[in-house]
Amino acid sequence: MNIADYTLPELRRAMAYNGVHLQTGQFSACVRSDLPLVAEGIHQLYANAPVLPAEQFADFHVTLLRPANLRRWFKPQVEFRFDGFSPFRPLPVDQAFALFEWGLNWCISSHAHQYLMIHAAAIEKNGRVAILPAPPGSGKSTLTAGLIQRGWRLLSDELTLIGADGLIQGIARPVSLKNQSIDVIREFAPQATIGRVVKDTIKGTVAHLCAPTDSVARVLEKARPGWVIFPKYQANSPATLQPMQRSEAFMGLAQNAFNYSLLAANGFQRLSALMDASMAFRFEYSKLDEAAHMFDTLAERRNAAS
Repeated sequence: MNIADYTLPELRRAMAYNGVHLQTGQFSACVRSDLPLVAEGIHQLYANAPVLPAEQFADFHVTLLRPANLRRWFKPQVEFRFDGFSPFRPLPVDQAFALFEWGLNWCISSHAHQYLMIHAAAIEKNGRVAILPAPPGSGKSTLTAGLIQRGWRLLSDELTLIGADGLIQGIARPVSLKNQSIDVIREFAPQATIGRVVKDTIKGTVAHLCAPTDSVARVLEKARPGWVIFPKYQANSPATLQPMQRSEAFMGLAQNAFNYSLLAANGFQRLSALMDASMAFRFEYSKLDEAAHMFDTLAERRNAAS
């Protein structure tokens, strides 16, 4: 059973009472909420995600609800709870679905230490993964959103998960778009499903792009690393790809890792093995069509050489 098998009223009722057991890759979350915006966002953007039986084990139990104070009625807010604990301050209720996405990212990055976790996007083509680490404002999510509309498989927009086997595990959840990126992707891929636009968040104006159907269907399919690419959006700049030293890329990944120090020697070994298997580049772009062509060329060359 998938989320799409529910009507929206059915999903609202299920989430309000016993919760819905949502699976995304190796993780599952029992999600409870009586807030319509949470159910609407999940119904639209997780339509192809599996729903597990209620009695099955859930990695995370999360609840989104209105605080038990005057904020239920005056400038209403939403609170995210994990196992009854609130790791964040409440936000305006208009941001309920965005808080669900941010909260689920926190759940995974704070607890899934069986993986080396890097704050980076991961996309795959021809069995090889391009890892895209970059700070906010670099255009990482825009680039990821554009490439998955041109045949690349989405593993994750935010969390690259590297297993003990050296392979990369996908999550295939919605891609977070911010500010001008929303209109850029709407123009670049008019057929794409983009959720409700929310203004005045801590990240500016945000919306979420639905993961492609194929990416969700293949979410348990691991892939080998192929490239580590540090992207940067540069207005009016042609797409340029510059090789970089693997040692420099290694340090860049380590600085973007959530649990590199926690994993100690094991983290070093996994990251070293990843860099041994990857080519490293810096990438500047301004036009998504040019970026897609350059990434496709990389994938074709790697596929021909293997």
